[in-house]
Amino acid sequence: MKHRPHASLLLLGALAALFPLLHGCAGRGPAPAQTASRTVRFAYQDRVADAVSMIAVEKGFFRAEGIEVEPLVFSSGPACSETLLSGSADIGTMGDTTAVIAVARSPVKIIASHGGGEHRHRIVVASDSSIERPSDLIGRRLAVKKGTSTYGGLLSWAESEGVDLSRVKVIELAPDDMPDAVASGAVEAIAASEPTPSVIEARGGRQLATLGGLGNSYPILLVARSRFLEAEPETVVRFLRALRRASAFMAEHGDEAALTVAAKTGLSVETARRAMSHHYYTVQLDADTLASLRGIADFLVSQDMLEAPPDLSQTVDDTFLKAAGEQ
Repeated sequence: MKHRPHASLLLLGALAALFPLLHGCAGRGPAPAQTASRTVRFAYQDRVADAVSMIAVEKGFFRAEGIEVEPLVFSSGPACSETLLSGSADIGTMGDTTAVIAVARSPVKIIASHGGGEHRHRIVVASDSSIERPSDLIGRRLAVKKGTSTYGGLLSWAESEGVDLSRVKVIELAPDDMPDAVASGAVEAIAASEPTPSVIEARGGRQLATLGGLGNSYPILLVARSRFLEAEPETVVRFLRALRRASAFMAEHGDEAALTVAAKTGLSVETARRAMSHHYYTVQLDADTLASLRGIADFLVSQDMLEAPPDLSQTVDDTFLKAAGEQ
């Protein structure tokens, strides 16, 4: 019969085997799970308005702040919003119209703006078009992507100019398809945000109007899921610090930023630089941004796109930006 070691001896042997491992862990400080980088699922756009996001990803500013980003890249704010609201993203970027609709209907909050521009939305026609003034759009084919901040701006612009959009042949079209549509004559005018107007101008188009002068700076907003904000407040602060690094980089290295944006969007450097000139790239949540949000919210209600304006005191949260050191 084989001799079986006493149970106490087995226990001592197990502890002896574990001691070096325990000792090593104690010498290394916190367990890896406590120091590992957090991953943020970030839905942003491959358009010049989102240049700060592109720069932050490409230059490694998120990693420098101790977080990892899973980029989810789309061509419009509504696509980013859908991804965010479905729970597939933690933070998303979108224009003011899309953001206001999102916070009015879903458990998400606006935490900052990282860009915008009063004249970043423009109406462009072919260079040889007979459309010379806003009223000339009556009966013509005008392409726009509905649900975007461009669309909200177009509605406001048309009202201010006395143009009855029900008498305009408004066509839903993705911005990427607009240059060819103008060139072929499939549409006679487009309303879009940069870089689409600059792309069409480079191919022989001309500006009819901007959607500026209406008291709206058309901010690009950072919208986050409420649950994510509650669960990862420090991660959100680091996220905003990374974007502030990108904003500062763009201010100091404009030419390099244009090169990066051109490479990521497929634009020529000249077109990228021209499109970017219609924007500001500042991480902020200032009085002008809040005024723009209130204005577009009231306008959406007047257009029956919302039943009531969202309570911005509850749906805008600037505490993370303040913790990140707002300038």
